[in-house]
Amino acid sequence: MNIDRFKHQHLDILDGIDRLRARSREGVAEHAEEIAAQIVAMSGVVRLHLAVENDTLYPALARGDLRLARMGRAYQNEMGDIAAEYLAFAGRWNLASRLVKAPEQFRQEANRVLRKLHGRIRREDREFYPAIEAGAVAA
Repeated sequence: MNIDRFKHQHLDILDGIDRLRARSREGVAEHAEEIAAQIVAMSGVVRLHLAVENDTLYPALARGDLRLARMGRAYQNEMGDIAAEYLAFAGRWNLASRLVKAPEQFRQEANRVLRKLHGRIRREDREFYPAIEAGAVAA
């Protein structure tokens, strides 16, 4: 299975996280418009990535090697909570006016939520995707 598009989406999401961190360090209120726009843009990539994984990747894994099928189910189940938390975060902070009103609350929540998302993506890149490529699952 060619998972290059998944890897590329990961790079886009990680870049979005880096941009959010950089703007937040420079000042949440001062960069509220840019931060809100970045959250909206990144959320589109996250939603697309999740949809493609759920519609393509996980079903392909379920039809193949038992070990990869189990691994896929575990990753999918774990991602459900992380995705819900990220999407709730994005829904709360996608407007500059909200960022200006509560910059410290945003910073705290962003640190927690983005750290989880970042860690999950890195783990997929390090463990899950190499296992898929080694197993050569056919889509």
